[in-house]
Amino acid sequence: MHISRLALDHYRSWERCVLDLTPGVNILQGANGLGKTNIVEAVEVLSTGSSHRTSSSLPLIERGYTSAVIRANVDDTDGQHAYEATIVARGANRARINGGKSQYMRDLIGLIPSVSFTPEDQHLVSGDPATRRNFLNQAASLLLPHYAPLLQQFTHIAKQRTALLKQLADGTGFDPEYGRQAVLSGLETWTGQFIDIGLRLTRHRADVVRRLSEPFGRIYEALAGTAKPQTATQPPHAPQQMAALTYEPSFDEVLYFDDPVAEISRHFQRIYSGEVARGRNLIGPHRDDLALRLDGMPAREFASNGEMWTMALALKMALYEVVQEQRGTKPIVILDDVFAQLDESRRGQILDFADAQDQVLITVAAASDVPRSGGNLIDVARLREQSSGTPDEHLAAMMAQLASGRSAAASDSAEVLAEDGQSEPCQPSEVQTPPDSPASLDAQVSSEERNAARTAVRTNGNGDDH
Repeated sequence: MHISRLALDHYRSWERCVLDLTPGVNILQGANGLGKTNIVEAVEVLSTGSSHRTSSSLPLIERGYTSAVIRANVDDTDGQHAYEATIVARGANRARINGGKSQYMRDLIGLIPSVSFTPEDQHLVSGDPATRRNFLNQAASLLLPHYAPLLQQFTHIAKQRTALLKQLADGTGFDPEYGRQAVLSGLETWTGQFIDIGLRLTRHRADVVRRLSEPFGRIYEALAGTAKPQTATQPPHAPQQMAALTYEPSFDEVLYFDDPVAEISRHFQRIYSGEVARGRNLIGPHRDDLALRLDGMPAREFASNGEMWTMALALKMALYEVVQEQRGTKPIVILDDVFAQLDESRRGQILDFADAQDQVLITVAAASDVPRSGGNLIDVARLREQSSGTPDEHLAAMMAQLASGRSAAASDSAEVLAEDGQSEPCQPSEVQTPPDSPASLDAQVSSEERNAARTAVRTNGNGDDH
């Protein structure tokens, strides 16, 4: 599987960006601040429905606009597919597959599996629990088809319950007829749903951690064995350090009871006064954590900087392995400015890993940051100049890209669509769809894209808050 073309409209610092990618290694080279990380982040959002850099959609949208669009052509064993995600400042994010009807963003999650390696990965070990929860959510979304809508449902329930707790704390806003009793009745209802959905999330996360544990320990042992040369003080054949994952659910009753609902309900009764006083949910999946241990000790407190990096790499590689095994395809690998953070040994390890993948996207500030040469080099500064040209330049570049992507089959599809008068709501759309798809890009070249082009010329976030 690989992305052959990626297009962004009003995504972060990019008003417009279109780039062609190849199988194998693609290197986005450019100075800091040009937006290369934004490009690979868009792939992560298209893949997982979220970004490791932010907990909300608003930062993903170019300032002054209300929405951003990510489009990608993806080639796999079934042919070529077109995927589109629309990120909105308010409301629900939307998605389209092969130009079909508008769907929820969650329907797109996992169709383009990817695993990202970033400078922030060390925070998976050293950072706060919210960082590890975000990793768990992304991993579960890739591995479990129904996880993303379940998480969305839980977030809504948590907000409703928080609102009632704050209302009880303030003592205001009560119904004039039923008063405080109505709020207490509502709280009881939302608490029941909170427990039900929360338990399902907890069990899903426990399943994900269980599936990651074995490859994580094995990969860490391999990486650490390569990264740590024998020293004079280390005896021959010294045992390797053992790395382990442990899920620490806030609903820890699930670990001790076959049917933990009653125990969790009693737990909520015990902490009722504290929840009202603080106006927040004091227990639940939004307070879960993932513990990483080294030789039985908390890595966050005892591991060295190098050991933390090795554990973070092992965790991401373990996720890659599990996703590949389940989906039967190699996820796209994103290496975002990681080489500057790694020593020579770990650079070599991650490059060996990358060499075996179908597609790798690497961002670097300078070519020298990549220890090995080769791959499709993309000059981000030049890409920026092209995207910020005059409207006439935009038109010429767009038409050239469209023309280069045409095929005879797509032309036939264009004639059919021209007769039917079909159109795509988000314009301009520079990403091709399969020639036999009802939303083929080339089908829009003769009418919609040219009209959009002419118009362009004329007009020229912690989860604990739940």
